[in-house]
Amino acid sequence: MDLTDIPDDAYDGEASPPDLDALESPGSLLTGESTRERLLDTVIAIRSPTKVSAIADRADCDTETARDYLEWFTEMGMVRRYDGRPVRYERNDAYFQWRRLNRLREAYSEAEIVEMLTETIERIDEYRARFDAESPDEVSLVEASKTTATEAAWEALSTWETLERRAALLDAARRGHSATVDTARSIDV
Repeated sequence: MDLTDIPDDAYDGEASPPDLDALESPGSLLTGESTRERLLDTVIAIRSPTKVSAIADRADCDTETARDYLEWFTEMGMVRRYDGRPVRYERNDAYFQWRRLNRLREAYSEAEIVEMLTETIERIDEYRARFDAESPDEVSLVEASKTTATEAAWEALSTWETLERRAALLDAARRGHSATVDTARSIDV
């Protein structure tokens, strides 16, 4: 017998072959992420109520495992559960906003937060002067593209919008608020 030959008595034909679907997918083994990490990544990306089966598919895990973790995430406040048939889950933006604010407060002193806020507002003021508008929503991309390349105008308006959100977040951290950040209200330093 050769080393690669299978002996006749090695398989008697009574045992069923392994259930390959029950094994972890090769993709998940290659990424090295745990099921919890994949589900967390999936939950963070969910922007609308989504069925458990769809979440499980995206996270590459079975439905029962997804359901267990989603219940845990719900208890922590990370997701919202929508009862019904089928049960659906959605990311809880207020939770992630709260986490961002807490991390800012932990990482920076109040003086540092005020300094970052001041610098951000100065940059926002530059965009206001450049586009002669109070917010990026007031600027027409078509009009802005008459004096600037469309891509450059779009990038500038996107940067301005990001700065507005950053300023609102820094202002909420400075004030010690944990409520949802409102970019529409004025910010005073």
